[in-house]
Amino acid sequence: MFKRVNVIVLDSVGIGEAPDAADFGDQGTHTLGHIIEKNPNANWQNLLDLGLANIEDLPPLKAVDQTKANYGKMQEVSVGKDTMTGHWEIMGLNIQKAFQVFPEGFPEDFLKKIEDYSGRKVICNLPYSGTEVIKDYGQEQLDTGALIIYTSADPVLQVAAHEDVIPLEELYDICQYIRSISNEPPVMIGRIIARPFTGQAGAFERNNGGRHDYALEPFGKTVLDSLKEADYDVLSVGKINDIFSGNGITESHPTKSNLDGIKTTINLLKRDDWQGLTFTNLVDFDAVYGHRRDPEGYAKAIEEFDHYLPDIMAEIGDDDLLIITADHGNDPTAPGTDHTREYVPLLVYSPKLAGNNSLGIRKTYADIAASLADNFDLDYDTRGQSFMNDLK
Repeated sequence: MFKRVNVIVLDSVGIGEAPDAADFGDQGTHTLGHIIEKNPNANWQNLLDLGLANIEDLPPLKAVDQTKANYGKMQEVSVGKDTMTGHWEIMGLNIQKAFQVFPEGFPEDFLKKIEDYSGRKVICNLPYSGTEVIKDYGQEQLDTGALIIYTSADPVLQVAAHEDVIPLEELYDICQYIRSISNEPPVMIGRIIARPFTGQAGAFERNNGGRHDYALEPFGKTVLDSLKEADYDVLSVGKINDIFSGNGITESHPTKSNLDGIKTTINLLKRDDWQGLTFTNLVDFDAVYGHRRDPEGYAKAIEEFDHYLPDIMAEIGDDDLLIITADHGNDPTAPGTDHTREYVPLLVYSPKLAGNNSLGIRKTYADIAASLADNFDLDYDTRGQSFMNDLK
């Protein structure tokens, strides 16, 4: 048994179209493959040493003869390809009730409830980039005190407001109300996100530290709940706490960027006062580069993680296990701005393991949950299959 397991989710770092990609309009997508095609000189050597290119051909990158990690890839069985569905499946759920998306905007009667509750007009109500929406609607929001409500290809509703006009407490209260009226059809939204911003016209800036996500409760018990019930520590980094609405989390560490998340994870690994799980989400791959269709920036973000990977691995002792994976794809060369239905990589490392071992194609992300339950001897039922006995 490993005393500590550390799961790091490289948000949206997919590794090739899934068998059902056509059902999602994602034929031919390959997040990692297309990024490296556009950036053949990118340096991901530490990930390669773990076995990244041994999972799947990533020309011009080369597979290594002796990988440091056990490696494989996982297929999603849930019906969605969004952040919540992916993370919930990683921790044991099989989501067959799809979240709703609103490519034409939200229904008028739903928005009327928000206006009546808040006493403020709603403006925008369109799919939008978070940075572009405040450029286009920020001054109107300042002038009128309205709520900028927008969505994306994800099942999210985002509320942007200038902090000088709508204080954070009021913005959060409005988002909590929206959460309360969007938990089931005809409007069932995965996350409500408060998006405060500051500054003046032409120089508006999002306050990422003031962001707050209000997610639906998981549709069932996850292995996080079982870990907590068994008195293990569950330390979340990044937006993990929001994704699970705090369920199963014993200690939460919000972050402002990938680098912040990486350094927070390293600092947690340095501590010796916990036993159980750290669960990290590095969101910039998805939010900053995938959705914005920026393969060059995406490649550099992977390089940044790769640069710090030895520092992470240095804190993984013989009683620790490191698992690196993703929650879906977001091919920055694909049309549109939506996530893509892809396999996700699986890299499993510990200094006491020899590595150089293929874990094959896992039939569900929930194999991670099954492996956690196996490792910590938890009474948790999941459709996944533990890979603990397959590790070498």
